[in-house]
Amino acid sequence: MLNQLNQLLQRIMPFIAPSSVILGVWFADFFLQLDGWVIWIFAFMTFAGSLGLNFVAVYRVVAHPLSVVIALVTLHILMPLWALLIGHITFEDPLTVIGFVLAMIIPTGITSFIWVSMNKGNVALTLSIILIDTILSPFIVPLSLSVFIGTSVDLEVWGMMQGLFIMIVIPSLLGMILHEVTHGRVHEKWSPRLAPFSKMALALVIMINSSEVADYLTNFDFKLIKIALVMFFVAASGYYLAWLLAKWCKRKGEDVISLTFSSGMRNISAGAVIAVQYFPGAVAVPVVVGMLFQQVLASLYSKFLQHRT
Repeated sequence: MLNQLNQLLQRIMPFIAPSSVILGVWFADFFLQLDGWVIWIFAFMTFAGSLGLNFVAVYRVVAHPLSVVIALVTLHILMPLWALLIGHITFEDPLTVIGFVLAMIIPTGITSFIWVSMNKGNVALTLSIILIDTILSPFIVPLSLSVFIGTSVDLEVWGMMQGLFIMIVIPSLLGMILHEVTHGRVHEKWSPRLAPFSKMALALVIMINSSEVADYLTNFDFKLIKIALVMFFVAASGYYLAWLLAKWCKRKGEDVISLTFSSGMRNISAGAVIAVQYFPGAVAVPVVVGMLFQQVLASLYSKFLQHRT
């Protein structure tokens, strides 16, 4: 029964993601109360996905880091430059342009791990990219902001590290240790059972995160529509650029899947915090709008990758 439910959720995932966004915005007051649960829900998703992972796979990623380098270059050099170019072409307002650049400077999205897991990508590579990029982000993000925008910010390093350890590091280690101790039997027995619950948990996370941006969407006007269209184009091109680079560098199929999601997705929640804390409100709008499209684009590229495969 759980297997049938998982297959059903897999098929309708392109609809679940946008529906979750709409529900999160529509019932924002309710889902905002669940904000404190996100970190634990995510820890569960990471644990479930890590049951199929072993230490040898992680070692292979570290020993051959080209894929990680491709992801970092895409995340922090190519996409910010592309966002800066498109922003200047489409908007005269410098604050809006800064918002587009900021949306592409922030570190990779942790939810990329779930999409890679669902599409049978290289989970070890994805975890490595998330860990390395998040650890480096307190240094990379301020430097990138200084280079591309001409300003600097101080990030709350300890808060980011603490969240990373709870959501990614600890559950990943637990999953890998269980995999090693049971010689893979825990993966064979429990991964299929936990898979549908991971997908439902992802939908809940999307709803909660979307509820946080509901206030930014109340002033609906032509400029907001234009920002949404441009942001959709910039974000979509990030996934495609990562896929092209992975293919051009002759990465394996599972690495291509990992690089597409890891390089295309962003930690929009962190970006929204930076935008609100250090910049005028206009800067936060493109970053927040990017949250609405991120999971929708992930579901579309999930179908794209399945078709290409």
